[in-house]
Amino acid sequence: MERLNGKVALVTGGCRGIGQAIVRRFLSEGARVCVADYEKVDQAFSDALEGPVVFQADVRNREQIKLVCEQIVTKYGRIDILVNNAGIIRDKMLYKMSTSDWDDVLDVHLKGAFNCSQVVQQYMVQEGYGRIINLSSTSALGNRGQANYATAKAGIQGFTKTLALELGKYGITANAIAPGFIETDMTKQTAKRLGIDFETLVEASKAQIPVGRTGKGEDIANAAVFFAEESSSFVNGQVLYVAGGPKS
Repeated sequence: MERLNGKVALVTGGCRGIGQAIVRRFLSEGARVCVADYEKVDQAFSDALEGPVVFQADVRNREQIKLVCEQIVTKYGRIDILVNNAGIIRDKMLYKMSTSDWDDVLDVHLKGAFNCSQVVQQYMVQEGYGRIINLSSTSALGNRGQANYATAKAGIQGFTKTLALELGKYGITANAIAPGFIETDMTKQTAKRLGIDFETLVEASKAQIPVGRTGKGEDIANAAVFFAEESSSFVNGQVLYVAGGPKS
């Protein structure tokens, strides 16, 4: 069954990692998927998936996002689903963290989600339908060496709940996914910061996860499909921890 058949989705940061897994899953569920990514567009990625329209855009730049959305609406007539996935890390202990480390992380995660949501919601309101899915993290509960990232991801949760309150009457839901340890390029950066081999970090993480394994991008994509489909219309303002065991 194609649960997102005919829906138009915009996924930020969708060229790799969790974002790419969500793009692949949405396509398999019948959605028309567009990607906005700061990275240089990988044409091989787009061609291999035979589906997503990829735009190079910086979520921190409102005008770039506005232009992307205008192009999507011109092509497809609407935007049904927004996934605010774009993110970066600049991990350091607080005493080593620079102002730019702090600003860059909050700008990409929070200003980026704000820009995309504010631009997209106007189209969703006109249609009387929408799904906004924000990527938070278990780091929102606090994580050593991630004062900036933890703050941004906690902010995403408050932002999500506020969107749910403001936009629910227009047929728009807003929910967040908080991944635990997911094997991505970002967690590989964490291993590098800690000065250990990635496999060592994976094995150490497994020992702390009740289900006995680390997560894959597909695990987050499964949650994203649930929030994106029409049958989840009474689920609004929620944060789903996808972490292999209790976190909240």
